Amino acid sequence: MRLSSMADYAVVTMSAAARHCGHARVSASQLAAETGLPAPTVQKLVSRLTAAGLLRSVRGAHGGLTLARPAAAITLADIIEAVEGPIALTACAPEGKHDCGMETGCAVRPHWALVNTAMRGALAEVSLSRLAEVAA
Repeated sequence: MRLSSMADYAVVTMSAAARHCGHARVSASQLAAETGLPAPTVQKLVSRLTAAGLLRSVRGAHGGLTLARPAAAITLADIIEAVEGPIALTACAPEGKHDCGMETGCAVRPHWALVNTAMRGALAEVSLSRLAEVAA
């Protein structure tokens, strides 16, 4: 399993934003400069992360971005889901999806929910505060 580039960049962007936590607000252009990511990509991610309730955007002369809640209360799972949607390893796993030709005779399908829950649980154990720590 690999994260998409956008999910990876969202984690990098949120980690940079978390390092500003408790200080002045930060702009999307500052986050782009700090992370080395293209400004349009960061702007797109900021929109998604704000819509998901992970970032708060304030307009005006003293505006900018802040975390919507403490970094310790935001998880890797939250960030990935903000960009990718629900965490699922297979297309057949989400409820209501019926796009697999093998669905009716698949003996494994009922077990994917357990696997997806375990995967999300593991990702939810990693907090943004931990991701934002600067390696020594």
